[in-house]
Amino acid sequence: MQAVPTSTELEELVDTTSLISSSIERVVAGRPQLVRLTVAVLLAEGHLLLEDVPGVGKTTLAKALARSIDCSVGRIQFTPDLLPSDLTGVNIFRAQTHEFEFRPGPVFANIVIGDEINRASPKTQSALLECMQESQATVDGATYPLPRPFLVIATQNPVEMEGTYPLPEAQRDRFMARLSVGYPDRGAELEMLERQEVAEPLADISPVTDAAHVARLITTARRLYAAPAVKGYVLDLVAATRADAGLRLGASPRASIQLLRAAKALAALSGRDHVLPDDVQDLAEHVLAHRLLSSTESRLSGRTTIDVVRGIVARTPIPSVEAPRARRATG
Repeated sequence: MQAVPTSTELEELVDTTSLISSSIERVVAGRPQLVRLTVAVLLAEGHLLLEDVPGVGKTTLAKALARSIDCSVGRIQFTPDLLPSDLTGVNIFRAQTHEFEFRPGPVFANIVIGDEINRASPKTQSALLECMQESQATVDGATYPLPRPFLVIATQNPVEMEGTYPLPEAQRDRFMARLSVGYPDRGAELEMLERQEVAEPLADISPVTDAAHVARLITTARRLYAAPAVKGYVLDLVAATRADAGLRLGASPRASIQLLRAAKALAALSGRDHVLPDDVQDLAEHVLAHRLLSSTESRLSGRTTIDVVRGIVARTPIPSVEAPRARRATG
């Protein structure tokens, strides 16, 4: 049982995350909602899947977030010949000492950027499962903890593109949210042209905070109050995916947990010490849709899992929620 964050703690969180967002928006112009949701996933201690066609800024967004925080960063370019050991690391025999020495791979970082994850084989994709869920990596029977905070930002191209492999259901379920970057509007694209005409904006980004500070903000966000009605609302949405005739696979209990955590983070970004149903609604599509599998009938009719989630949100009753009393305890 912990008390909800104080106004001072929330002000610190809002100030720091605003600096991070402003830093990212210097590179990713014209998409404030995308940046806001990215920072929310960071604050919720989740993992992020960025999906869209090549060239719209998926990797740039990930790099901008990484450069805005003074922390360790690992970068993985996924290719068909990439091996699991290329991610987690290997044991190397040292002739001088006649002992094996562990050389950690790029997953041993606070922020791991996985570029074009669905170009690697399913075996290599699955090497990330333990890392993403348990924050640890096992190599040759030895388990090594990963640093905190630990965030995987993976980009992927649409499955229909040549040379891609669909992510397994278990892999998709480890990502807290999936975001589509999308094409910028004309004004934002013109701004990008002008910014990059003579210089690379990423080179000008300096850290505005560090990993230890982000870890404290994560703890602050986790302490936000979620009323029983809000938790019930989360469960209603998730249960509806399991009963929808348009789906052959509904959302898992992990989806319920991550939807609530993401909603707390989004509420914290607004400076509130409690979650509203609006926070859950804003995130439902991004947290749930990529975990679902459409039925054959839905696919034939062109109905996507995003359409299904939007329909569920539209017809699920919204509870009324009151703000918590000062310093109210929450579990």
